[in-house]
Amino acid sequence: MKNILSLFCFCLLITTSYSQNKYSVQADELYNTYQYVDAIEAYLKIVKAKKADSYVYKQLADSYYNVFNISEAATWYAKAIDKKQDAETYYRYAQVLKSQGNYEEANKQMNVFSKMLPEDLRAKEHLINPNYIPKLADESKFFDVESTTINDEEQSDFGAILSNDNILYFVSTRDNGKKEDNWTNNPYLDIYKTNRNEDGTFTDPEAVNSLNTPYHDGPITLSEDGKTMIFSRDGHSEGVYKKIDKKQIKLSQQGLYKATLVDGKWKNIEALPFNSKDYSVSHPSLSKDGKTLYFASNMPGGLGNTDIWKVTINNGVFGTPENLGPLVNTADKEGFPFISDNNILYFSSRGKKGFGGFDIFKVDLNKKEEAINLGKGINTKSDDFSFSINTEKKSGFFSSNRSGVDNIYLAIPICQYQVITLVQDAKTKQLIAQANVSILDAKNNIIATQTTKEGKTSFQVICESNYTIHVEKEGYQNLSIPINREDKDEVEVSASLKPIVKDAIEEMITDKEVKLNNIYFEFNKSNITYQGASELDKLVTIMKAYPEMEILVRSHTDTKGSASYNLKLSERRAQATMQYVISKGISKNRLSAIGLGSSEPKIDCKSNCTDAEDAQNRRSEFLIVKK
Repeated sequence: MKNILSLFCFCLLITTSYSQNKYSVQADELYNTYQYVDAIEAYLKIVKAKKADSYVYKQLADSYYNVFNISEAATWYAKAIDKKQDAETYYRYAQVLKSQGNYEEANKQMNVFSKMLPEDLRAKEHLINPNYIPKLADESKFFDVESTTINDEEQSDFGAILSNDNILYFVSTRDNGKKEDNWTNNPYLDIYKTNRNEDGTFTDPEAVNSLNTPYHDGPITLSEDGKTMIFSRDGHSEGVYKKIDKKQIKLSQQGLYKATLVDGKWKNIEALPFNSKDYSVSHPSLSKDGKTLYFASNMPGGLGNTDIWKVTINNGVFGTPENLGPLVNTADKEGFPFISDNNILYFSSRGKKGFGGFDIFKVDLNKKEEAINLGKGINTKSDDFSFSINTEKKSGFFSSNRSGVDNIYLAIPICQYQVITLVQDAKTKQLIAQANVSILDAKNNIIATQTTKEGKTSFQVICESNYTIHVEKEGYQNLSIPINREDKDEVEVSASLKPIVKDAIEEMITDKEVKLNNIYFEFNKSNITYQGASELDKLVTIMKAYPEMEILVRSHTDTKGSASYNLKLSERRAQATMQYVISKGISKNRLSAIGLGSSEPKIDCKSNCTDAEDAQNRRSEFLIVKK
């Protein structure tokens, strides 16, 4: 009884909340008979008379939604939701916002919808991955971030480098038994290693005793084969320091040292020739070919406190260090360089614009371009530093003190690639400017839209989805092209648009009908979609070219569902199709519509239809009543 009473109260609430406006009877009658264009006009009169309420705003928004007028639908949905609406209104508003590229607000509306109808499949799908659309086009996000299990809760861990044989080296102050650094009052750094298992977990870290001294050791870099290491070490360990006599202080600098792996142990340790008592060289990173070493230093000739430098290595002989200049360095601190296999330099900076503290940046050394901030997730208001990536293992690591202590985090690369579209005239081969190019995901959501400049656009997308490029330009036929990536970092799409001329129009006109591609609708829905609008625009063009032409829209469904239900659904779809064409300026006297449900299948497969056969039976026909 309690549940029945609750249901009754809920229904009463719905009825009360969404009841008709007393001024909207005529407009509602037009809406309920699918005459959306006339309904819009009637509802707007109520708005103009200042007699509209949230119900009228909702009806007006739904009318625009059904004829795919996205911008107007968004305007009126925003007004409608000032008061509580039914769940479907929030869903429709979310779809409109997605089409406008306003993904953050779309997610808010989907959250409301999902809370109201948590068992709806659309709600469940949203809650599993609510941010999938923003992620598709987020050029600023390069990595997903996860914590690791190797960190010490109280001590600093950073400088993680993963070898090709799955050994992770890092440095840590976790050895509390050692004496403390007088400058920081923390234990000295030691080099540690852990093995990464196939499932991504790590073995317990252990100190690399053959490298560690009573003073600072690390961070490190490895050669491609993992047999040569270059690492930082405090000068005290090698007796390289300056004495400050008055205070009895031995002032040392960081230096770089090379070691080789012999029978599983690091041996043959030797100092690099540009170490000095007067300045530090630290944070080494060796290029894949072993011919260039990058490092951080405050040596003379820099731009700021510490800079990123490089030095060539020729048959084991080190050249003269070179400063990387203003594309990387600033008047403040730069450090922790890491050079990737594809010559991308990652580094940390306090001098470049970031979120606060040290931020991690990347710069492509193959190009003379400004460094790029790795964005939120990687960077925070705290210090974020010591980034590395193993391209072969598709695993990155960095450190941050966002939790209050330096911890190592996992950076999982987001596979991305560029889609470059070249739009040209199919006849003249000339590039077309000011064409609208949209990229759609596998669900036909518009991710982004650009206008061609010199016939070209470029989109950055993630790999784990299928995409379609859709191109529109006044005077040309619309064109949709599926994207085939084939493991490329850059995909070029050639879009050759056919001019709308008499010949092209007549190709779509037979003695009995106008031939269009199928007009698709969402399951169980009758509103016009992006794809449907694009196709119907061709019919609008033809009817404008033939001002005497009259068209009968016939809509068919598949055999799923009852005959009576399919008939009603097809009638709504036929009316929505006609209303869209009318909304584009075609007189309603030139159009009629009829829904035939499943009564006239193209393929008479009864109840045993395959998905492909069902798809052919779900169709719209545009019969020429008068030419």
